[in-house]
Amino acid sequence: MLSIHNILKKYWGYNQFRPLQEDIINSVINGNDTLALLPTGGGKSICFQVPALYLNGICIVISPLIALMKDQVENLNKRGIKALAITSSLNKREIDIAFDNCVYGDTKFLYLSPERLLTDLAQARLKKMKVGLIAVDEAHCISQWGYDFRPPYLELKKLRELFPNVPVIALTATATSKVVDDIQDKLDFKTKNVLKKSFERGNLGYHVRYSENKINDLITVLKKSQGSNIVFTRNRKQTEEIAQNLLKTGISATFYHAGLKPEERSYSQKIWIDNQVKSMVATNAFGMGIDKPDVRLVIHAGIPDSLEAYFQEAGRAGRDEQKSNALIYYNDNDILELKNSIEVNFPPKEEIQRIYQALSNYLQLAIGAGQNQTYAFDLNDFCMQYNIKGYLAYNCIKILEKQGHLILSEAFFQPSKLMFSVDNRTLYNYQAQNPKMDPFIRLLLRSYGGLFEGFVKISETELARRINLSPKTITNYLNLLSKDKIIYYQAQSDLPYITFCEGRLDVKELRLSKEAYYQRKEEYRERIEKVIYYLTSSNICRTKLLLDYFGEDYQKDCGVCDVCVYKVRKMRSNELGNEILKYKEHPHLNFEYLQVLINAPKAEIESALRLMIEDGLIYLEGNIIKFKN
Repeated sequence: MLSIHNILKKYWGYNQFRPLQEDIINSVINGNDTLALLPTGGGKSICFQVPALYLNGICIVISPLIALMKDQVENLNKRGIKALAITSSLNKREIDIAFDNCVYGDTKFLYLSPERLLTDLAQARLKKMKVGLIAVDEAHCISQWGYDFRPPYLELKKLRELFPNVPVIALTATATSKVVDDIQDKLDFKTKNVLKKSFERGNLGYHVRYSENKINDLITVLKKSQGSNIVFTRNRKQTEEIAQNLLKTGISATFYHAGLKPEERSYSQKIWIDNQVKSMVATNAFGMGIDKPDVRLVIHAGIPDSLEAYFQEAGRAGRDEQKSNALIYYNDNDILELKNSIEVNFPPKEEIQRIYQALSNYLQLAIGAGQNQTYAFDLNDFCMQYNIKGYLAYNCIKILEKQGHLILSEAFFQPSKLMFSVDNRTLYNYQAQNPKMDPFIRLLLRSYGGLFEGFVKISETELARRINLSPKTITNYLNLLSKDKIIYYQAQSDLPYITFCEGRLDVKELRLSKEAYYQRKEEYRERIEKVIYYLTSSNICRTKLLLDYFGEDYQKDCGVCDVCVYKVRKMRSNELGNEILKYKEHPHLNFEYLQVLINAPKAEIESALRLMIEDGLIYLEGNIIKFKN
């Protein structure tokens, strides 16, 4: 059996672990339930992937983010480690095949969304698996005190009931003290066991600036910045507008949001990662699973609605441990929007019921139908059909999600897939009876292997190029083969998915827990107040403010945030001011002569003079410095 260090070297190429990773891994392989708290970029995935490879059996990984699951599965497979993800975006046949591979094959990692875990099929198949480790990613989602609480996470106790002797590792980058305790309680930890790396990022300076013209201020700071950067905005329109403004001033930039076509998103991401452009302007849809270590600056032109979200997004700067900065631009309108967002994010009960009714009709669900069923969901089309404002529909759906009625997954690109549903003999007979389809079927067999064993990703465009036909013709052929029940065909999609956790209810029976609704609203209000306090504080170290929020006792000042830098400059200005006061009897003291008298940089002397003017110690007559009595 390979040691954990040999596993790290063989599959990841690293000679040693990062701080705390080895302690976490040893805790897990010794059979201890473990809660790992590591900041963004701290290497959380290795903390469960390495012990999973060391231990016998499959590792069950629970994650709420389909895009992140997809990214991790692809990375593991590239390293020669067999991994699968079963999410609400797969059809029944794909799910069946995937579970078979986990039960009878040599799959080492099975990624499950929480809602998929709840199905009878998953419960039955899991019982047949030899499970060595259970990993719960984004573990703050299990806590009712967490900023992203998700009711299906509460069902994870079923895994513990199925595998009472299997260790559990829970991982998160953002958790307050209250959430830390709640995670361990909800996961039935046998013994409290938290391994935590300080959330302090010594190389990362946090800065806040008031701005009435964010575009001009962005351009000014980005022209001076070195290396890659990310500019986060609150909506899709702003990403395009800001990117265009940056390009006009000669700053290389691209933009990214969930509304772009898959190829557009991939292209924007690639040219930024490859350093072909300097600035990525994006909504918070960007960043999950992106590991670019040399980001020198993260700017928030739009304000997140929680310090948890801000900490994660800001943490994408300086993952290589080199000096980096996180900057927020805000103004009075931002503060007003944050305050108004409390009511916007918690619509009245009547509106939530109306949206639920419209959603059920849109998906053509009869009363009682739809339990554990998943549907591609086009929010824009839904809003147009029912004349509903987008933000209202989205916020009502999120309330329904928080109450456990449904799950809204994020949008991500799902390529086309197919699998033959017949055996070789039946296929041969079909080709003989349908000679026009024979060349196309032979093309499929030549182009892709494993079509009889499982679903294979295909490209209609590539097939069209090889056979010199249009992609539309290829799609028609595939639909015909599907109609004739020769293949299972799933066309590519880039839509979010909605999964109903229960059969559709009559709107009069729709449960909306009053207590939960108002509790969530109050928790949201408190998070907003913390964000506003962070923005408007000017005398407390930014790092100290953030770490205090996460329950970390941080006594010193970081020395690199805007507050600390200002304190140092003010202290230096006071020292220079005392020097300048020594020359108060000088009758014709000007700036040039003062530079000769005092051995200090020009900028420091200017700063000292400004402070002395503000404090009423001096004033200027032309270019002569006058001292007040």
